[in-house]
Amino acid sequence: MNTDVTKENEKIVMRISFWSMAVNVILSVFKLFAGIFAHSGAMISDAIHSASDVFSTIVVIIGYRLSAKESDENHPYGHERMECIAAMLLAGVLCFTGLAIGWSSLQKIMAGSEAVLEVPGRLAIVAAAVSILVKEGMFRVTERAAKQVNSGALMADAWHHRSDALSSVGSLVGVTAARLGYPICDPIAGGVICCFIVKASYDIFLDAAAKMMDTSCDTKTIEQMRDVILSQEGVLGIDRLRTRMFGARIYVDAEIAADGDLSLREAHAVAERVHDSIELNFQDVKHIMVHVNPWEGHDEAAQSSVAENLHHTAKQS
Repeated sequence: MNTDVTKENEKIVMRISFWSMAVNVILSVFKLFAGIFAHSGAMISDAIHSASDVFSTIVVIIGYRLSAKESDENHPYGHERMECIAAMLLAGVLCFTGLAIGWSSLQKIMAGSEAVLEVPGRLAIVAAAVSILVKEGMFRVTERAAKQVNSGALMADAWHHRSDALSSVGSLVGVTAARLGYPICDPIAGGVICCFIVKASYDIFLDAAAKMMDTSCDTKTIEQMRDVILSQEGVLGIDRLRTRMFGARIYVDAEIAADGDLSLREAHAVAERVHDSIELNFQDVKHIMVHVNPWEGHDEAAQSSVAENLHHTAKQS
């Protein structure tokens, strides 16, 4: 990946992360104040949940900075997988948060009519509504940035914001229902929220695990790479094209077919064109290895395929 692009992505992640921490600190203090003065245990728990998001964002910053380190003697392929580790860690924290909400809700449901709940004040409703709006806004901004820089850790942090917004929805429903005389609605809403949060953590964990296991790119990306390679001057066919995800970056191994009578210098120029075109058209590609095979060694089926590619390219030009 281009060094300037990498630095710009790091600036985006750092800006979003520090902004998130500042907002979370302010929101946590506000919700704690509202919970204490409005006598709302749910709002106090919500405040603690928001405070825990600060820890999550710190993990994102550390993970992304480590993943952006240059290659060294012990890590010749770079440190990109450190971000995957950070994303898996955050997925675990997110899952624990969801299960804790679910367990608390289950206890309240099982207690039923035996539970004696203090009716909270209106300030708790205001705090919950403000939290929903702020945290949903933070989710959308962070999610957009995570997609822009292709960061699994930042996406996990975005879902922490969404989980906090959902937690505040539960608080709002519970507080409102309690004031209307239906306190059982609070734990029921919490149980539903638990399912959403655990599902999000599961998806984040699977995505990070896939990037740790050298999973290939999606079919659409591979087909686009094929089109780009075949459009390069001197390329008569593709013998093999393999991709693998290394963290959020892509490694590519391509074997192309070229005229067997080309000189070494000419064959190298063909390979260079393929190399540069892939890096230019696919910003997430960190490294591409291109091997040139002589076309004369292909069987009839391969030659037929190459002829079709040449005809298609000629029509386009």
